[in-house]
Amino acid sequence: MEDLTIALGIGAAVLLVAVVAVRITVRLGFPSLLVYLALGVLIGEAGFGIKFDDAQLTQALGLAALVMILTEGGLTTRWSAVKPALGIGIALSTIAVVISIGVTGGALHYILGLDWRLALLWGAVLAPTDAAAVFSVLRRIAVSRRLIGSLELESGLNDAPAYIAVVLLSTASTVDWTLPLVVVYELLAGGVIGFVFGWLGAWALRRAALPATGLYPLATVAVCVLAFSGGQAAHASGLLATYVAALVLGNARLPHRSDTLSFAEGLGWLAQIGLFVLLGLFASPSRLLDAVVPGLVAGAVVTVLARPLSVLASATPFRMPWREQVFLSWAGLRGAVPIVLAMIPLSEGVAGAQQLVDGVFVLVIVLTLVQGSTLSLVARWLGLTRGAESVEVEVDSAPLDELDAELLQVRIPEKSRLHGVYLSELRLPRGATISLIARDGKGFTPQPTTRLQEGDQLLVVATASVRDAAEARIRAVDRAGRFARWKGETGKD
Repeated sequence: MEDLTIALGIGAAVLLVAVVAVRITVRLGFPSLLVYLALGVLIGEAGFGIKFDDAQLTQALGLAALVMILTEGGLTTRWSAVKPALGIGIALSTIAVVISIGVTGGALHYILGLDWRLALLWGAVLAPTDAAAVFSVLRRIAVSRRLIGSLELESGLNDAPAYIAVVLLSTASTVDWTLPLVVVYELLAGGVIGFVFGWLGAWALRRAALPATGLYPLATVAVCVLAFSGGQAAHASGLLATYVAALVLGNARLPHRSDTLSFAEGLGWLAQIGLFVLLGLFASPSRLLDAVVPGLVAGAVVTVLARPLSVLASATPFRMPWREQVFLSWAGLRGAVPIVLAMIPLSEGVAGAQQLVDGVFVLVIVLTLVQGSTLSLVARWLGLTRGAESVEVEVDSAPLDELDAELLQVRIPEKSRLHGVYLSELRLPRGATISLIARDGKGFTPQPTTRLQEGDQLLVVATASVRDAAEARIRAVDRAGRFARWKGETGKD
């Protein structure tokens, strides 16, 4: 009982510090995952002296956290936003993974002198990008929806093929002509199983009369976890089944959808915090010194060689401009996923796996610092941002179920061309209206003669049928001003 009391106290304290750190890191533009890793190291053997070296338990808990993160990612992804990038997103999560494994493995085999199995394991572990790492930085950059959709789909889908590759290499599975068929089955079956669970879950939740609102988010998350278990039981990709099921549920007309999305977002944050703190606790600073050189070499290979080549092969058939390809290459951040995948060969007792874990840990820290802090600069240098300095308006939505309407919250950033526009000039589509403006900490009901200002927060009520049109009009004026329609700006990518 005493141990439980101490564990709960430490856990609550770490969680509170991590939650406060989210606000601080967002304001400073610093990736929050590094703070969570630092908290884990602080309470570990190098700090408070808590020793934790159970690789199998770390792998199991890490996989459970990934399921929660993928659930949150799928539920909060809007299909209309990622649909234009579906083809390139699938290519980045399949073709790019295979190319990255081959290029990284071959380069590390000759540079570091690793045997082929271990070198390819490095490649497989480092192939997937990490949604938590990517979007903690990407949300602050106003690039096209096609780029955001490509990265979002890639981060949600590429965990599955990378996981399959790591398991096959870690268990030394026999390689014959049936292997490609097995991989194709696992991916296709995982996608189908996820779609079936998502469709059935949405159908059941729309017809259920649960006694409390809070039960709907729990049931939705349970469906996604059940999809993972169903996929694993069918010897298919449980991770892919989880993401697809969450994507279907997130885009269905679920009861109390706003409550579900809020719950999923909180659950995703909890999973990220717990996962990174756990990985930091598992790390040993004394071992990390010996892994600096291999980690930096692997990071250079992935960033300069493997990632650009894989993006080139995946994006060129879709006629993506070279500037966008460069941005995709630089935006391939690595986070928790590679470290969790590296635990698999360590649990299987593969020779050299400990160095792999430590090297990946070093690599994740360095790449997150270098890429995460320069991603915005790269986007501006490539001319991919909307305006020289302006950050595109942020729009969050919460459906009003009973009215079949949605509430849009719009924040007007600095140097937005919405500044100075009269409300009557905004010309929102019929069925959408601005109900409230918050300015300097005070709210008021706007009039047609009200002029919008930088820093204003707008509450826009729109019916579901005109929600996309209202958001497009707001984005169009944000980009081109009151004469956006005359200039041919539609607010769409």
